[in-house]
Amino acid sequence: MEGDFIKINKWLLPLSWLYGIASNFRNTLFNIGVLKSRNFDVPIIAVGNITVGGSGKTPHVEYLIRLLKGTFHTAVLSRGYKRKSKGFLQASTKTTMPEIGDEPFQMKQKYPDVIVAVDKDRCHGIDTLVENDKDIDVILLDDAFQHRYVKPGINILLVDYHRLIIYDKLLPAGRLREPLNGKDRADIVIVTKCPKDLKPMEYRVITKAMNLYPYQQLFFTSIDYGELLPVFQEAKKAQDLHDLKDHSALLLTGIASPQQMTHDLQPLIPQLTSLAFGDHHVFSKKDVELINSTFAALPSPKLIITTEKDVTRLQLVEGLSQEVRSNLYALPINVCFLQEQAQVFNQQIIDYVHKNSRNSILVKRKDDHKPQDSNHSGNRPRTISFRDN
Repeated sequence: MEGDFIKINKWLLPLSWLYGIASNFRNTLFNIGVLKSRNFDVPIIAVGNITVGGSGKTPHVEYLIRLLKGTFHTAVLSRGYKRKSKGFLQASTKTTMPEIGDEPFQMKQKYPDVIVAVDKDRCHGIDTLVENDKDIDVILLDDAFQHRYVKPGINILLVDYHRLIIYDKLLPAGRLREPLNGKDRADIVIVTKCPKDLKPMEYRVITKAMNLYPYQQLFFTSIDYGELLPVFQEAKKAQDLHDLKDHSALLLTGIASPQQMTHDLQPLIPQLTSLAFGDHHVFSKKDVELINSTFAALPSPKLIITTEKDVTRLQLVEGLSQEVRSNLYALPINVCFLQEQAQVFNQQIIDYVHKNSRNSILVKRKDDHKPQDSNHSGNRPRTISFRDN
C-alpha cells in the first residue's frame, strides 16, 4: 500500500522544505485572521484535495448533485480550469466546453437542471449566484479545499488510495500542495479509488495512519462503471463491459490517475492497450495521428474506451479517423461507498443542508419573534427522503 504509485525525488527535498515554510505562512495568516475567510448564509460544501493530480473530485461532486438535486435547489461553482473565458460565467445548455472547462461542462451536460457556474474568485462567484437566484439552497464548491477565502459549512478532503497523503511529500519532491496538517481542516475525509475487495486489515491500517481528530469522519469509496456509451452517431449501440472478453480495446485517457481504471478493466478486457495523456490534455494534431494509428493496429473486434471528461475535448477534435469515430465509447464513472457507509454520509450531508438553508434560517428567525403558546407543539420537522446513490 505504501508507495503504491508514489515516487519521491529525494534530491528536491530541500526545495520542499522551503515550499512548506511558504505554505505554512499562508495558512497561519488565515488562522490568525490576517487573511479573512468568509461565512455565507447559504450552505456551502467544498470538495477538494491537497495534492497535485486527480483524486476523483468530479465523480464525488456528481454524487452530491444526485443526492441533493431532487430535494434542494442546487448550484455548483468551479474555477473552470483551462477555460477560455474570464470572470463569472453561469452555464446554459448552449455554453461550450472551452467557455467553462471540461469538468463543469460535463456536469452541466449530465445535470441540465442544476446551476453550474465558474469563477476563479469563489467569494465573488457565491455572491453572484445568490444575487442571481435567491432560491438556491446549497452551493457545491468543486476543487476548493485550499481556497480558504471561503469558509464552507462542510469541508470534504479527498485522498487517493494509490497515493495516500500520509506517505507523500511536499512539492516539488512529492505532490502535496501543503503540509500534511492541512487535513485537519476537513470535516470529512474520503479515501477514494479503493479496490472493492479492500481487506478489513487495510481499513484499520489506513484509519490509524490517517490520525484524524474525533470531529473528523473517515469514509472509503470505490468506482462503479456504467454501460459504455457511444460518443459519436457513427458508433454502434451501447456496450456492456462484461461482453468484451474477445475484444481488443484502447483505453484513451487524459486524466491525472488512470491506474485504477486500467486495473479494473484489465480482467474484463485482457487485450487492453493504454494510451495515457496528462490531466485536462488538449489533443493536438500529432496526438490525433497517434490515436488513429494505435487503434488501427489493434486486432478486430475492437473499440476505444475513454472517460466522460475526455469526451468533452475529443468531440471538438478534428482528424479522428472514421474507424475511431465509429468505435469510440465513453465509460461513465460513479462513486460507491464501501463498508455500507453511504447511509451515514448521505444523512450527514442532507441534515446539514436542511438545517442551514436560507429558507430554514428565515423560518427560524420568524418563529423566534412569535409569542410562545404553552399548548403550541412547535413546527413539525420537515421529512426528507433520499436514495442511496
